Formats: sequence, C-alpha cells, structure tokens
Amino acid sequence: MDVFYLPRTSRDSVDLLYGEDTLKTYVSASSIEMYLENVTGMQGEGDFISKFGLEIRDEITLLVSRRRFSSTVNQQRPFEGDLIYVPLLRNFFEITFVEHENDQAMFYTLGRGRGGNVYVYALKLKQFVFSNEIIETGISEIDGQIFDLYPRTRITLNAGGTGAFVSNEIIYQGANLANSTAQAIVYTYNTGVSLDIIRVIGTFNSGNVRGNTGNANWIINTISDTALMDNAFEDIVDNNRIETESDDILDFTEHNPFGEPWC
Repeated sequence: MDVFYLPRTSRDSVDLLYGEDTLKTYVSASSIEMYLENVTGMQGEGDFISKFGLEIRDEITLLVSRRRFSSTVNQQRPFEGDLIYVPLLRNFFEITFVEHENDQAMFYTLGRGRGGNVYVYALKLKQFVFSNEIIETGISEIDGQIFDLYPRTRITLNAGGTGAFVSNEIIYQGANLANSTAQAIVYTYNTGVSLDIIRVIGTFNSGNVRGNTGNANWIINTISDTALMDNAFEDIVDNNRIETESDDILDFTEHNPFGEPWC
C-alpha cells in the first residue's frame, strides 16, 4: 500500500542541559509503497488502562524495498524517529527500530545475502503520540491531521481594527515579520472579536497584531491560554477536563488550600 515517509529534519539537535531531543520537525513527505507484514491486525500491547490513563500501544511492521527507498527518500536508510503516515488508517506511526538484517521477514523468499536480507528493510512502528512537533509538509491531508491537535491560545480584540485574519496564516507583533517580537499561526478567527492561535513564538503583549497574508491590523485586548478545544475524541489530551473538575475539589478562596489555614 502507498504511505508517506516523513524524515525527521531536526535529527542532530540535542538539548545538552536536559539530555533530551529538541522540538522535532518534519517538513517533507515522500510517497512510497510498503508491504504490511501483520495484515490480520495491530500488534503490540494494545489498549489498556495504566496509572497515566488510557494508553494505546498499537504496533505494526512494514517492509520496504531497499532499492525503492534509496531512490525515493534522500537519506541513507530509514531512521528511528522518522514518521510514516498511513492514509488507509489516517494515522501516524513512529519508527522505533529498523531491522536491517530482517532474517525472519518473508522466510527468505526474496533471497538472503551476507548477514541478512539485502532486499528489504523491516520497520517496527508504534502509534505516534503527538507532543507539539512541527509537521509542515505542504501536503494538506497530512498537515490537516495535525492542525487540530496543537494547544490554542485565545486573543481578544478591541473594536475598530481593519481587515480579516485568515486561517493558517502567520500573525505577528512588530514592524514586520522578520523583526517581530512574537508570532503565531491563526487557527480560527471570530470576526472582530477574538483569535484562536497555535504554535506561539515569543510573548504577545497589548498592542497591534498584524496578519502576514491578509494584512489585517487589530489591537489586542486580552490574552488567554484557556481556549476551548474539541478534544473529546483524543485519548491523551485531558488538561481542560482536569482543570474543570479540579475546581469542584479545591477551594481556591482559602489562602492555603493544601495545608493549615492562616492565623
């Protein structure tokens, strides 16, 4: 079946202070055919309830021709951390391991070379858990699957502005985009009232905010990071639900709700 291969472009960036990867980015996608090895269903640990809530640990194995991969994707081999988007499932999977020897795959029906199968790679993949990675491939089907998952910030506008903001355009504060003090992507625009934005860089302050595409110009009234999100269908985003239910448990009118009252 045809899938999209998304190479990770921020592969060599490491945060040496925290010992972890920096924000992952995926800015290209190559259409390539792969063979689904486990055709009877998902593998892995499946769906279960843990102390962190509902976890979905579906896994699949895809086989890809080495020759086809080298002629389609501009890199030496498939790498761990790259993504594969499967249109049939409308879902992303992350490569956890690349079996380059592939001794078990297809029982050597394609032949066996020195040290393993020389014709195909076996890609072990798990379902991708989104965590604010930048996925901007230019392919609407792929980018649209991620667009709704970003956390949103709401900007309330003062009356009297000009122009209209456009969904998916860049907004900014400053003389121009190159010298901006803050910028973000428009998620939705409530005409003359508010903006819901994603992927915020910098800090928006009171003052003018401009649209890079439609040249809209409005003055910010307030900024809130509690924009409601339609995430009831998601299995890992519970922040709004937790915040709402915690208000019924903790009494924040007390000076110290977690200990003894002040004297």
